[in-house]
Amino acid sequence: EAKVENHLYSEQEKRFLADRYVVGTCPKCGYEGARGDECQKCAASYEATDLKSPRSKLTGAPLTLKPSEHLYLRFDRFQSALAEWLKTKDWKENVVRFAMGYVDHLKPRAITRDSDWGIPVPGYPGKVFYVWFDAPIGYISATQEWAESIGRPEAWKEYWLDPDARLVQFIGKDNIPFHAVFFPAMLMGQTIPYKLPDEIPANEFLLLEGRQFSKSDNWTIDLDPFLTQFSADQARYALAANAPETSDAEFSWRDFQARCNGELLGKLANFVHRTLTFATTHTSAQIPPLHELDAADQAFRRACEETLSTIETSFASFHVRKATQELILLAQHGNVYFDLKKPWLLAKDPAQKIKLETTIHLCIECIQLIALAASPVMPETAEKIWHMLSADGKRTWDETREHKLPPGQPIRAPEHLFRKIEDKEMEEQIAKLGDKPAPVEMSVATHAPLKSQIQFDQFGAVDLRVAQVVHAEKVPKSKKLLKLTLDLGFEKRTVVSGIALRYEPEALLGKKIILVANLAPATIMGIESQGMVLAGHSGALLELPELPNLAPGSVVS
Repeated sequence: EAKVENHLYSEQEKRFLADRYVVGTCPKCGYEGARGDECQKCAASYEATDLKSPRSKLTGAPLTLKPSEHLYLRFDRFQSALAEWLKTKDWKENVVRFAMGYVDHLKPRAITRDSDWGIPVPGYPGKVFYVWFDAPIGYISATQEWAESIGRPEAWKEYWLDPDARLVQFIGKDNIPFHAVFFPAMLMGQTIPYKLPDEIPANEFLLLEGRQFSKSDNWTIDLDPFLTQFSADQARYALAANAPETSDAEFSWRDFQARCNGELLGKLANFVHRTLTFATTHTSAQIPPLHELDAADQAFRRACEETLSTIETSFASFHVRKATQELILLAQHGNVYFDLKKPWLLAKDPAQKIKLETTIHLCIECIQLIALAASPVMPETAEKIWHMLSADGKRTWDETREHKLPPGQPIRAPEHLFRKIEDKEMEEQIAKLGDKPAPVEMSVATHAPLKSQIQFDQFGAVDLRVAQVVHAEKVPKSKKLLKLTLDLGFEKRTVVSGIALRYEPEALLGKKIILVANLAPATIMGIESQGMVLAGHSGALLELPELPNLAPGSVVS
């Protein structure tokens, strides 16, 4: 419907301003640099007229309200249908919650703007369609254009009109309302039965060293020099392993270094290289035959298969972070098994040849699974592994499971998959940040006042221990609490910790953190908490200190 309402007008520029030319204070979170149609800080979506203290992005001039006629889409009429549709979706909790928040307050929304740039609206001079009304239509029209280009003009219907087609939309959280509410409502309003989204795996925001990326403030990473110094697979892995799937995450250069050195180099690449180097020397650079399996062999094979299944399920449900964690676990299975079987000792005794061959065969089986599991995130690394195995890397998951390694297949000379990243390199990268003043939206850090002084014996009364997380799960009916099972080396403890907004349970597995071990137990949400986990925090940021090289139970002082 068409109606006249007040819209933002610049007296200085003598024109109405479209959303992209407007900034102001977010009506939801109070961020003073919010854009005209969405807040890049809290991801709220709104009409530009909802902004507080609106001003021109180009001149900074204050804006006033003047009447202007626009076309409105009656999203409010789809409120019930959208709510029922969303209830059927087993999507990420943050996506459904975000979308339902919009559905609960749906109202007619203008789909035109006053501008001379954009798609003109027939019959309305000086009006163009709002980009988030026009852009999703382009998804369909682009498919139609593709169908015509291949000489099959009806082929687009196989994607948009076939109920058996699967529509997955990968987006950021600031685009959730447009893809989970507005676009579906537009499709629901058609007489043609267009395909509605099956999955919308939206991620949250990724920060850089605790701040939003900003090219204008030099708080960014230039890809060209990055890719001359590091590999694309290292970047892909680090981003996947710390993906902001359900809450905001942070890219830091130190974390990047730790993941590349500790996980990719220390675990994955180390296992691949040590196995294939050993095979080159002791099995004639060939895949050895497989003989009868003992209990340890069977347990290793079973662990690898179960881990691969978890990786497959994680990828299928868009939990890439979980998939990468399990990928490193797969390599860790290999390292533990290699150390357990001690093939370097078996090689010294000709009578142990059968055991040696079985050990190396199973290790190469594991390497084959690593290549498969790594391929979605690190395709170049996966291809290097397939090449070293003289194998075709384009098999499916089921084909790889069923494919038996052919004894006698040659193994090419092992190559290093990754190099060690030095501290100096990270210092240089960090030094590149912030050459320009910090963004105006970043508040100056404030520090809590120091507490009263205590004596050393008072501090000495606190028993701090290294504790390894062996299990973690969310506490029902709580958004902030996690229930942790911690291994102290000599016993296990259950601890309830308020870190759920920052850490996903699976991301904590295997981490060695600090526990106040002699704190009196307390009952939290019906769970007895036997200690307290130490964490640092500054504003909304929270971080667990880790001691990866100390054994569980070690004293922290």
